[in-house]
Order: sequence, then structure tokens, then C-alpha cells
Amino acid sequence: MNVGTKVALAVAATAVCVAAVIGVLVHRITAGNQLATARTDLDRQLMSAAYDYAAARKSPARVDPPNLPGPVAEAVRRGVRVTYLQTGATDPVLWAATRVSDRNVLVLSRSYAPEARSLAALDRALVATGMAATVVASLAGMVLGVRMGRRATAAARTAERIAHGELGARVAPDGRDEIARLAVSVNTMADALSARLEAERRVTADIAHELRTPVTAMATASGLLPPGPASQLMAAGVHKLRALVEDVLEVARLDADAAIVECEPRQMSAMARRAVTALEAVTVHVVRDAVVTTDPRRVERILTNLAANALRHGAPPVLVEVTGPQVCVRDDGPGFPPELLVVLQASGPQRFRTGSPAGGTGLGLTIAVGQARLIGARLSFRNRPEGGAEAVLRMPTGEPGSDCTGT
Repeated sequence: MNVGTKVALAVAATAVCVAAVIGVLVHRITAGNQLATARTDLDRQLMSAAYDYAAARKSPARVDPPNLPGPVAEAVRRGVRVTYLQTGATDPVLWAATRVSDRNVLVLSRSYAPEARSLAALDRALVATGMAATVVASLAGMVLGVRMGRRATAAARTAERIAHGELGARVAPDGRDEIARLAVSVNTMADALSARLEAERRVTADIAHELRTPVTAMATASGLLPPGPASQLMAAGVHKLRALVEDVLEVARLDADAAIVECEPRQMSAMARRAVTALEAVTVHVVRDAVVTTDPRRVERILTNLAANALRHGAPPVLVEVTGPQVCVRDDGPGFPPELLVVLQASGPQRFRTGSPAGGTGLGLTIAVGQARLIGARLSFRNRPEGGAEAVLRMPTGEPGSDCTGT
């Protein structure tokens, strides 16, 4: 249930309660005033009839009527002048009685039906007025709730867009209430986050550029060393360091939207086979081939990273299955760690985070997702029920080259 619905229901419930309380109070006050007025008037008539009785004049009062209600007879026997409203299955009757001698009781009675009908009409008017007021208040609450709900939903959706990497998204503040303050806070958070990420990107790119020259020098120097275990160990380390620097530079280019996409028609099976040529224990299985217009270098980089990640953090054999414009990379390892899978499904991979005890920089999946975004493809990650991790690359299926754009 959203905020708008809750506000509308709260306003409607409050209107119903207020209308009910006011209606009950008006009913009770009106009924009490009606009965008090009727009793006073009938008691005055009874006293006039008693004077007439004492003067032997004719009056509408009756002496010792047989249908006198029990409570009235009991009160009169105690010497009390009484008025009494008799209600039951028939119309209500108002009684007034007093003792005029040791053995005689003088009684007046009249129908109380006019007052009852008037009170019933008042109740109907109160119910109709309460219902109308409730409807009006509910409509006003609904309008207010829908407006508040839309503003809160807009702020929430903007926050979600920012969380998914759309750092330019902003909320348009409207008003001066708490929701407007929330919108301003979301915008402030986005500005601070954007500035911080931009600073981190610049630092990462600057460090990678500065490392490129010394790493190249180290690679050249390692090639001049005499053959032996030490030179082989140094060459392997320099190779890993150069690969890391190149990955960091690639991430910097992706973050800065400085990558260039060059599209051409290629077979998915050919790109898949080229991507895993240098990897052992990786098998390519073509269920159905397809020709797609895309940047083949980037597709191959995506598949290489996915297969290498499966070998490093999963377990061989690794299967690369081509089904038309879709490629699945599966392994027989323990699967993605639950906490990492939540991140992958929610916002994509995070650099320098693998969630695997095997270690690693965490840049492989980051680069793969960035490359897929550039060519209009989509990457998804999951753990298979039978065991192992699965990454699925889905190429765009529109007009050739329609999603193959870049800068």
C-alpha cells in the first residue's frame, strides 16, 4: 500500500469517526431536549387537569385507567408525581400521573410518535450529511494522498536511477514540506556522489597512466635478463601488472564515455571461439548460430572476461553455449557468493570486489558490463539450481546496427 492510499484511507477514517461522533451527540442532545420539553408540557397539563378534577370540572384526564404502566403505578403509590415514556412494539406513549386522593390516580397520556418521527428524520439527515462530508473529505484526502504519493514515488525512482549509475538524475522540489526536503536531500546526495565518483575516476585514470610507462620499462628490462626461474617469475609478475594497468585504463575510458564503437556483421559462433582461444578447459557449443551487427572486439572482450572469471573463481570445465544472439557462460564451481549475487542482480558488479576467497581485482565483470552497455547488449548473472554460476550475454535483436552506437 503506497503513501497516497494510506493518506486517503486515514482521512476517510477520520471523517467517518468525526461524522459518527457529531451525529451521536446531536441525536442524544436533541432526543433529551425533545423528551424534557414533552414531559414539562404534559406535566403542566396534568396539573391543570388536577385543578379541574378538584373543582369537579371536565378534563381530558382519566382516573385509575386499567392500562396504567407498572412503573407509573409504582411511582404514584409512593406519592410521586411522575412522567414516563413507554416504548415497545407499538408507537411510544408519554404518561403523566399523580395521586388526587388516597385511592384515585389522575392520568394523562399522549402519543409520542410525532417526536419519534422527527427524531428519525433528524437521524436520516445526520447520516446523509455525514456520508456527504465523508465523501468530500475522502476525495480531498485522495487528491492530497495521490499528490504526496507521486512526489514520494518520483523521489524514490530518482534515487533508484542514481543507485543504478544515472548520476545526472535529479528530483524537482515542489513545496516546502518534508517531501520537498527529501527531494533536496536526494539531489544533494547525487551531487556529492557524482563529485566523489568523478574524483575517484580521475585518480584511477591518472594512476593507471602514470604506471603505464614504468611497467613498460619493467617489461623491457625483464626481457633483457638471462633465462632462469627469477627472470620467468619477474616476467609473469610484470605481465600481470601490465594486464591490471590496461584493465584500469579500460575502466577509466568506460567511465568517461570515451570509448569508440565500430560495428560490422559477425557470426556469434566465430566471436565466441576467438574469445576463448587462449583459455584452456573452455568448450564452445553452438546450438544455433546468428549473424549480429556489433563491435566484435568488444563482444570478444566480454566473453573472454566471463570465461576467465569462470575459470578463476569457478571450476572447469567451462561451457560457452551460443543460442542465436544469446551466449551463456557456465561453470561447475560453487556459484556466485550470495552477497555478491545480490549486488550483481541489483546494480551490476563493483570494481575491486569479487566476493571470492580466490581473490582478484574484480575488474573483469565491471569491464564486461561496461562493454555490453556500449554495444546495447545486456548481461545477467545467476546461480544454476544444479550448481555452478551462469552469465548470459543477450545481444540486441532490433534492426541491424540500431543499438550499436558509441562515442
